[in-house]
Formats: sequence, structure tokens, C-alpha cells
Amino acid sequence: MNSPTLWNQIVVWPIVNLLVVFYKLFEFLHIPGPLGFAIILLTITIRLILYPLMQQKLKSAKKMAALKPHLDAITLKHKGDRAKLSQAQMDLYKQHGINPAGGCLPLLLQFPVLIGLYSVFSHVLGNGNLETLVSELNQILYLPAFRLGSLDLSFFGINLGVKPSDFQTYGVWLLSVPLVTGVLQWYQTKLMMPVAAPQQNDKKEEKKPEDTAAEVQKQMAMITPIMFGYFAFQFPLGLALYWNVFGLFGIMQQMQVNKINK
Repeated sequence: MNSPTLWNQIVVWPIVNLLVVFYKLFEFLHIPGPLGFAIILLTITIRLILYPLMQQKLKSAKKMAALKPHLDAITLKHKGDRAKLSQAQMDLYKQHGINPAGGCLPLLLQFPVLIGLYSVFSHVLGNGNLETLVSELNQILYLPAFRLGSLDLSFFGINLGVKPSDFQTYGVWLLSVPLVTGVLQWYQTKLMMPVAAPQQNDKKEEKKPEDTAAEVQKQMAMITPIMFGYFAFQFPLGLALYWNVFGLFGIMQQMQVNKINK
């Protein structure tokens, strides 16, 4: 992390310095668990910076989900004719003012920040030697006023460097952390799903080919929370704290988008 690579200087070091500034602020205010509150404040700051990009991505995803019935109808109408199908889909997107690739750019721009945050948290929280860690952090801080004398990993009596996978040593309650992470991810994914149209009982319809895509989407909605829950199980608690706060703000933002769309 203290290697002067372009990635570290542009992404990792600014995040480390901001995290340390927040840590020093809470430490100066004599607030217990300064690292935990610093992580929360850093998460909120990053979320606010990414807000316009996230808003664009969520709106694009919601609009695409709302168009699914129309896309299904087009797929049936032009089944077997890829050229007409592609043209009809583009006309539909144009009619509703949707750019199919509109949600990709915000996601791509977020990746460097998210990877940088992961790099910082995994290094800070996963380092077993605090003395060495503090020395490494002090080497990349921009101002002498930021220098750390020590680093307190406790947050409400919990060591943020502990992993839920160590529940046999530190307590079964740790298993609730990946559970919460998974539930938050599931709920956020659920909010992005289109509302299912009512089924007609009087007429048994053939299963459409595009129904397979819908089934895959539903399966991904179940697999993603399990995946994030597993990550939270394997990574230090500080990373789960970041993801859960990030997820809570994501849910609030998605609910706002859904309300606007209605």
C-alpha cells in the first residue's frame, strides 16, 4: 500500500488520508471507537460523491426493468428475425428516452473507488501487526498533523479486525453480520426488480423463451445476497460495516428512485 505506484497515489493514498483525518477528528472529540465512526463517515462521504453516478445508474436500471413486458412482446413478435428484433428494441429505448449503456459508465467509474476502499480496509483491518501498520500509514500521510501514534480497532467493544469466520473463538453472534449484509443486499436487489404483472387463470399460456431470462434474473437476485454474505463472513468486520452502511444508503436512494418513477 505504501508503494508509490500510480494507482496508490491517485486512489489508495487519498482514501487513506481521508480515513485518517476522520479518525483523528473522532479521536480529538474523545469519541469511543473512532475507527468505526471514521469508516461510517468515510462511507457517507464516498456515497455522496458517487450520488449523481449512482442516481443515473439506478434510474437506468429501473427504467429497463419497467420495459420488460414491452421487450417480451417485441421478442415474441420478431422471434427468429434478429435484425427486426434489434431495430424494434432500439426504437423502444428511443421512445422512452433510455440509453441501454447508460448504466454502465457510472458503474465503471465507481470500480476504482470501490476497489481502492477494499484495498485500504483489507490492509488496515487485516494487518496483524498494528505497530508496523501505523508506521506504514504514517509514511503515506500528506501532513505531519495526520500522523498516528496508535490505532484503535475497537468499536463498541468489538474488534473491527475480527472476521465472522472466527465465530468459534469470538462468539456465535458474529454470524449475524454476514446475515445482515445478505439481507440488505437482497432487499436492495428486490427494490430494483420490476413489479410482476397479474397472472390470468382462465387461459394457460405457453412458457415464453424470454421467461428464461426472467428466471435467471430471479436466481441472480438470490445468488448475489448469498455471495455478499459469504464475503462478509470471510472479511474483517470493518469491511462489513462499510458495505452495510453503503447498502443502507443504496436502499434509501433506490426507494427515492422508485418513488420518482411512480
